Amino acid sequence: MSFVTEEMILNMGPHHPSTHGVLRFILRTDGEVIYGCRPDVGFLHRGLEKIAEKVSYPQFMPYTDRIDYLAAMNCNFGYALGVERLAGIEVPARAEYIRVLVVELNRIISHLISVGTFALDMGAVTPFTHALREREWVNDLLEELCGARLTYNYMRFGGVSFDMPTGFLERVGNFLDYFEPRLDQFNRLISNNKIFKERLSGVAVISREDALDYGLVGPNLRASGVDWDLRRDEPYSIYPELKFEVVKPPSHTELGDCYSRYWVRILEMVESTRIVRQCVSKMPNDSYWNRSKKKLKPPPGEIYVRTEAPRGELGFYLISRGEDRPYRLKIRTGSFSAMSIVEKIAPGLMVSDLVTLIASLDLIAPEIDR
Repeated sequence: MSFVTEEMILNMGPHHPSTHGVLRFILRTDGEVIYGCRPDVGFLHRGLEKIAEKVSYPQFMPYTDRIDYLAAMNCNFGYALGVERLAGIEVPARAEYIRVLVVELNRIISHLISVGTFALDMGAVTPFTHALREREWVNDLLEELCGARLTYNYMRFGGVSFDMPTGFLERVGNFLDYFEPRLDQFNRLISNNKIFKERLSGVAVISREDALDYGLVGPNLRASGVDWDLRRDEPYSIYPELKFEVVKPPSHTELGDCYSRYWVRILEMVESTRIVRQCVSKMPNDSYWNRSKKKLKPPPGEIYVRTEAPRGELGFYLISRGEDRPYRLKIRTGSFSAMSIVEKIAPGLMVSDLVTLIASLDLIAPEIDR
């Protein structure tokens, strides 16, 4: 007697808790084995790029917070750099250091959510509460700086909207002194946990060639063995003045698997801590904003500026016609490029392993749809 099976279509999402947003995957399965996976995006499309054509350059800054709500400072930063280069606006040294300080703090708390929810998706609840505890400290610091805890609207063309309050750098230093041993504690709790390691090791391996072919960026690209970081390889702002290492997958992980993608983010938090300490020690005393009362009208032209956000390359392509608003704006995000490889990697995985793959790519739904 022969055993006959048949394929089944499953909907994973758009409200599945592990998709980290309103995101749908259409699975073709035979039992628990995935034979095909097609991402279905667009549930969060808000027309941000079209809105940019209808509002002035400064008015669009709050909209950039909504591109990646977990890394709003980095989105502010990339947009500000693009407009400043297009308009020829100079940024004071103090403003540059403040910008890098806050975007690296934002990188830390973005990665904390990434690794915390990763553990939560695998069934470990406690590590997520630890990650939220450390994140709250930084949220308090950023709220003290600009009045917001998630969507900051902090950057301005030529600097930042507020200077640091008295004692702010000291309190940042206190956080770093607290955070470094807590990161070691987090690693003992989950990163080196035997069950967690075995659950991730060797799952959803992305080769170096595939990572390049599918345009992966940031931690996902570096986890596949590609030594590339825009902060070092196409330096901007004050990054050339700072010492840090581009993170490589640790030797105890398999190149390109879910566990290596997890570890790259853990190690990036260590490097961000180094960068923030340097910003604290080197902070200049000049102005925090090169403010101009003239109406901003960049000369006709176009520019593409990209920065290293927590999810990799965040690019802004701007076209100006000499008006007070962009003629065109195109945004390139890391989550959108990461989504493209899911359809290739998913076949052959178990349904539960797709949850692991999604978590390891650190997808943010608003970054995909915009």
